[in-house]
Amino acid sequence: VPTDLHGLELLDEADLLADADRRLAVGDFLTRELHAGFRGTALSIASPGQEILQRSSIIVRPDEKKEGPGWVLEVRARLALPAQGRSIQGHEASRIVGRDLVRELEEAMDLTGERGDRLVRHIATLEDHRDLTATVARNGWVSFLADGSVLPRRSGVSDEPLDGGVPLDAPESMAATVELPHAGTVRGTVVEAGVNVIVGGGYHGKSTLLSAIERGVYPHVPGDGRELVATVPDAVKVRAADGRAVTGVDLTPFISHLPAGRDTASFTTRNASGSTSQAASIIEAVEAGSTALLLDEDTSATNLLIRDSRMRELVAAEREPITPLVDRITALFRRQGVSTVMVMGGSGDYLDVADRVLLMDAYHLRDVTEQARRVVADQPRPLTGLEDFAEPRQRVPEPAPPRTRRGPVRTRAQGTSTLVLDREDIDISDVGGVTDPGQAEAISYALRALLEQRFDGVSPLRECLDDLEALLDDEGLDALTDERERPAFLVRPRMVDVGAAVSRYRKLELAGRPGED
Repeated sequence: VPTDLHGLELLDEADLLADADRRLAVGDFLTRELHAGFRGTALSIASPGQEILQRSSIIVRPDEKKEGPGWVLEVRARLALPAQGRSIQGHEASRIVGRDLVRELEEAMDLTGERGDRLVRHIATLEDHRDLTATVARNGWVSFLADGSVLPRRSGVSDEPLDGGVPLDAPESMAATVELPHAGTVRGTVVEAGVNVIVGGGYHGKSTLLSAIERGVYPHVPGDGRELVATVPDAVKVRAADGRAVTGVDLTPFISHLPAGRDTASFTTRNASGSTSQAASIIEAVEAGSTALLLDEDTSATNLLIRDSRMRELVAAEREPITPLVDRITALFRRQGVSTVMVMGGSGDYLDVADRVLLMDAYHLRDVTEQARRVVADQPRPLTGLEDFAEPRQRVPEPAPPRTRRGPVRTRAQGTSTLVLDREDIDISDVGGVTDPGQAEAISYALRALLEQRFDGVSPLRECLDDLEALLDDEGLDALTDERERPAFLVRPRMVDVGAAVSRYRKLELAGRPGED
């Protein structure tokens, strides 16, 4: 579709498509318009969520047939051909293509009036979030949440904002103002680097705040309520995931020894326990370059988080292989520069190590750091914190062996929870950064590309992920598939999430790794 259609020139086409972010926003916006317009027809296009993301459903590319600067929109949609028995109904199919498709394209591309205003807001929202993210990184913060943000969601199965949700208001001790290109001067709550603990009564909004920080790695659509919530892009939520695969991870910061002399310096298992899986996820996230970890007590392994004085007294140290996170969390920040934001409702042990304590009270945020310090002074406990946290060893993946079995080559995803590579299913249900099925689909293609084309038994995993990121920057999502394909339903994932999928692949082999435990 040429971009010099009615409407675009009124919005100044050259400015509208001036840079990669604006082209991304245009593609995301038009995907939403076509998704709404295709309802009730035999046509379909990728179904967007609340995030503004790079999608393969609409590609904005230079117009090679036009002299001078110009653009075309390549729209990728799916058509369910009408059939009777084993025969296509040609006349009805021609009406779908010549009538329904043309009508909806013309409607979506008419960017005059209200639709044009919404597109401009869509672009402005993305640009403000990009600028806010850069401000967060420049100031060394973990996250910024603007005053007036509505964090509660409509329900457990809906990511849309809750009608009548309590708007956020920054405590004065945590408040800062930022200047954004479209929103102007914005006041909000700063979550600083270090150890941040979120406390409060049940159902008062602790996990809701953590979820908003987690989703702040992505820009959101206008009206979402979290448009001006921005988090460092490499933040990772880590949780316990019983049964996940672990390959060659150095767990010694958390697990010193195991029965029967099993190695924890290069630990491998096809069926990890809760504590082992979460310890592995922490190490893998740091290995992949994450600078902020997010944890919720409700989805964590308790014995990895804490061990109170009574249990330390009952079980001798030499019989307990697990060093809880509370003993390592300060060193994780001071030695590796990795901050933590965690929800704790059942233990006060983290008050000793917290740099900041946040209280959620009926969805109102309060800074109770000073009160927490008084509680610690009034009720002291023996301090058990350790000063060291070694830098994780960089694992070096081996390439996948050539395929010898006959059978279908399958590369796909099932929702956001499972990847399918030929005969292997990879469970990524605990990888919180995968919010769109299209991201999971893209990760499945990325995993195959890494295994078959990039892993060489010499390059560390992080270097391979950096190379993949550069490839996507240069060539877009089409770089993940065969050049003959035109994938319509891919959404760009983060590299920390691609790395998490690699780590959960049960057939992963590492260079120089001893045999499986």
